Amino acid sequence: MLKSLYMKLVLILLLLIVSLMAVTGAVLNSAVAGFFINEFNTQMETAFSNADFIQTLREAAVIPDAAGAIFSRVQTYNDSLGISANRRAYILDGRTGELLYSEKPEDSIDLTPNIITALRGEPGSVQRLGYDYFDCAVPLVTDAAGSFSYIVYIRDLKQGLASQSRDLFFVILQAVLIGMTISLLLSLLLSRTITAPIKDLTQGAARLASGDFSSKLEVHSRDEIGVLTGAFNHMADVLRESTQATEGERDKLSALFLHMTDGVAAFSHEGDLQRVNLAALRLLGMRENDLLTYDRFEHIVPFAEAGALKPPNYLVRDMRAGTRDLKLYFVPYGTVAEGGLMVVLHDFTEMNRLEGLRREFVSNVSHELRTPLTGIKSYAETLMEPEGLTHEEITRFSSVIVDEADRMTRLVHDLLTLSRFDYGKADWSAADFDISELLRRIHDLLRVEANSRHHKLSLSVASFSETVRGDRDQIEQVLINIITNAIRYTPDGGRIDIDANSSAGWVRISVRDNGIGIPEEDLPFIFERFYRVDKARSRSMGGTGLGLAIAREIVEKHKGRLVIESELGKGTTVSLLLPLKEDG
Repeated sequence: MLKSLYMKLVLILLLLIVSLMAVTGAVLNSAVAGFFINEFNTQMETAFSNADFIQTLREAAVIPDAAGAIFSRVQTYNDSLGISANRRAYILDGRTGELLYSEKPEDSIDLTPNIITALRGEPGSVQRLGYDYFDCAVPLVTDAAGSFSYIVYIRDLKQGLASQSRDLFFVILQAVLIGMTISLLLSLLLSRTITAPIKDLTQGAARLASGDFSSKLEVHSRDEIGVLTGAFNHMADVLRESTQATEGERDKLSALFLHMTDGVAAFSHEGDLQRVNLAALRLLGMRENDLLTYDRFEHIVPFAEAGALKPPNYLVRDMRAGTRDLKLYFVPYGTVAEGGLMVVLHDFTEMNRLEGLRREFVSNVSHELRTPLTGIKSYAETLMEPEGLTHEEITRFSSVIVDEADRMTRLVHDLLTLSRFDYGKADWSAADFDISELLRRIHDLLRVEANSRHHKLSLSVASFSETVRGDRDQIEQVLINIITNAIRYTPDGGRIDIDANSSAGWVRISVRDNGIGIPEEDLPFIFERFYRVDKARSRSMGGTGLGLAIAREIVEKHKGRLVIESELGKGTTVSLLLPLKEDG
């Protein structure tokens, strides 16, 4: 019975009214307690702030039987203090808190927090709801030095608060009973109003599940239930239209099947071809009118073995078709009597090529790191036993270790740079800068290195001044790399010419040398990572084989181009093309 929505709604509404009344009662009870506390504190503050009253108490404190005299003076202010059967006054010792005088000799007083406060010479009037009384303790100063020997203590037993709380409890209880009766009647009516349309929806859903899309539910209201009923009727119409459109969707799926990138061939459980798409024929090197049979795959896996598979199991085999590397997935579908076997052909040729490039890259990195590490280890081991070595030899060996360490540092830095480009995390700081000013700076920077090789390094930008937008530091890195290569790979006493010009929205910077040049067969691979024309000579010059790869990445990021023209033994020209900043 409690599982029905009808009863759940009734119980929720009943719990709601009970919770509301309970919260209201707690708030009212707290308010009543606060009222009584404020009233008690106000009476105490008003009475003990009366200078005449305090003076009277001080005068009584210095006469014989001072405790009784003080008590008598307090009684004269009973009305102001609210003294009654439930609120009494006591006179305590100001040093020990011991009871000295009260209306009833049999009374006893424990030390309360407010009395302890008064023993320290300060009035104690902090009320705590957890206690069954209100109290106030006021010390009396008895001499000019501020000494005090007596405490006037007022205690209220909260009888008024208890009475008010009981009355309030019965009022709230009556309100709860009345509210529960009213909410019960309303919840029964509301629950019936909500659940009746839901029953109709349940019956309509059962008819819909059986395939009857024609019956409509009547909308009785415009509330959420009415909206839901209307949505249900609309859903029935949509399902009917979807069922009618299934045939058209099947045709679309067939078209997708025929033209998907991966090849697919479906065979019955007896091995007869049921469907095949064009990609399967293309991957197998067959024409559209060729007859495809399972025998085409029989050397890969026997049909009996593949046909014995049960979903979701499948077989995977590799196959070589001409120049293509194929991976075949044999996937069973349907039941044993009505199903069959589907063969999915995936072309892994490009993936295998990339895997080969990856292995070659790892091999190159390993070699590039192993070579300097071997040198560092050898020289370091020699320096560990320096007997017989001259100072010059120790210095030279140490220099070799530093040079090899720098070489590894450059390699790691270049690898990290390429990695940032690959993952799109390279730093990019776009700004406008004068390309001619940058070229002059680079020319001055590299002139010393060129002079050390007796090269003539010329720069032609006299009448050239164009603004480029991009990362100045990255463009500077590219130009330094190109010019440094020209200096290194040009025999001593050579010539390197740098010139710049602009046309049709582009700036063209050319670095031309008369160095050793690059063989024609190496030019298509010059931008590949770790590719070197003369590997031994490149390594001896400190190159990592990554400079031009990094340069191309930077230039392409700036939407530019890097072009290399070279002739073996005659020199090389590297041209950097960058788009000029558009006006406006």
